[in-house]
Amino acid sequence: MSQPQKPLILVCNDDGIFSPGIKALAEVADEFGDVEIIAPDRQQSAVGHAITIQTPLRTRAFRIDNRFNGQAVSGTPADSIKLAHNQLLNRKPDLVVSGINHGSNAGINILYSGTVSAATEGTILGYPSIAVSCTDFDEDADLTGAQDAARKVIGYVLNHGLPRGVTLNLNAPSGALKGIKWARQADSRYIEEFEGRIDPHNRSYYWMTGKFQLIDEDGHNDISVIEKGYASLTPIQYDLTSYSLLNDLKDIEL
Repeated sequence: MSQPQKPLILVCNDDGIFSPGIKALAEVADEFGDVEIIAPDRQQSAVGHAITIQTPLRTRAFRIDNRFNGQAVSGTPADSIKLAHNQLLNRKPDLVVSGINHGSNAGINILYSGTVSAATEGTILGYPSIAVSCTDFDEDADLTGAQDAARKVIGYVLNHGLPRGVTLNLNAPSGALKGIKWARQADSRYIEEFEGRIDPHNRSYYWMTGKFQLIDEDGHNDISVIEKGYASLTPIQYDLTSYSLLNDLKDIEL
């Protein structure tokens, strides 16, 4: 009698296929099923949900840590998921997980994050999908808490699934896991500053910096949860419709 087929888990990120975070996430995913790593061939942080349409995409196959099959894509995180779905996998994944990102993807960072967008693309294509981030930007960050949180969330999603159109966004502090709390996305923004400079050819260029601003005043958002030492777990969706305003305006003729 043949053994039942293990779930296929597609692992992606935006830090690049050789980042420590993607290896850490693949190790967790391997506890639940067969793992395929398909991710950008270089750093792609803050590309959001960009896709490549003006140039061809190229791939290279790798063995990651002599343990996982990997394919590096010369495009964005969303490109990687699209290509995996359409061309690179022998069977469709049962789950898409993206990360572990080095740096928080809570609050407004959700909008800019390539890691979150890889998971969102998985959701668009019909797969249960999870984005995983650690708040520590250091490549040597202790990812054990993020791994433990991912382990719990992956187990939950494989057992219970997710509603259509919903992605789970998980953010964990570095170090040991204190616990996981459900939280909404924080109302936040960046206050940008641009420093103007002149290059050796006498041409202007600008270097962007900025400060993060938390606008929320209550403690029930993802950033506040993280600041208390917990991992935050937020269900997000790619439908950007303001339904409350749409309902208010539905009878107004313009």
